[in-house]
Amino acid sequence: MNKIIKNDQVVIIAGKDNGKQGRVIRVLGNKVVVEGVNVVKRHQKPNLMRNIEGGVVVKEMPISISNVAILNPDTKKADRVGVKVVVVNNQVRRVRVFKSSGVEIPAIIMERN
Repeated sequence: MNKIIKNDQVVIIAGKDNGKQGRVIRVLGNKVVVEGVNVVKRHQKPNLMRNIEGGVVVKEMPISISNVAILNPDTKKADRVGVKVVVVNNQVRRVRVFKSSGVEIPAIIMERN
């Protein structure tokens, strides 16, 4: 079970963007892409076959998962994530919990357009 998943609110705890907050866009193995964090400018060549215009493109790059911590909405601070086993309707489930309080982390499900 991954401790940080898509759509989690996270805080950057190390690096040039230390202290910034954002939402996880993608999880790529041991790296995550967070919106508004680790933004770089790339010079893009035009490609007529793919209908891509040239110019300077601003995009978010991946950051190591060890440099982010989940944001606890109760304390508004970074927190660690633990895993707890819960039995619901005779089914065993593993849920993510905040280490500081033991409160279950709600799974935010966003609808696609």
